[in-house]
Amino acid sequence: MSALFQTSLLLIASNVFMTFAWYGHLKNLNHRAWFVAALLSWGIALFEYLLQVPANRIGYGTLSLGQLKVLQEIITLSVFVPFTFFYMQEPLKLDYLWAGLCLLGAVYFIFRS
Repeated sequence: MSALFQTSLLLIASNVFMTFAWYGHLKNLNHRAWFVAALLSWGIALFEYLLQVPANRIGYGTLSLGQLKVLQEIITLSVFVPFTFFYMQEPLKLDYLWAGLCLLGAVYFIFRS
């Protein structure tokens, strides 16, 4: 399995945890004190880091730091949009499309030879 593929899979899984850690409490814990949500989010974020750190270590041998960052941002948006629509039940916005197009531009510039 290639380093890029391993890195991508780990970053996708990491972003699922990250998205729930950052935003899941807004739906599920809005009736609890903020520090309860913060502690629970911190616990979820541990799993994010257990996946994100190896992903970056694997990817850094093949990708530059800038390429890793742009890959991370693409994955973040790719995880965030379905999370917003399916889990948080918010409407999709045209701004997500524009943000995605900007990221495609970033991909072009950071990955070109």
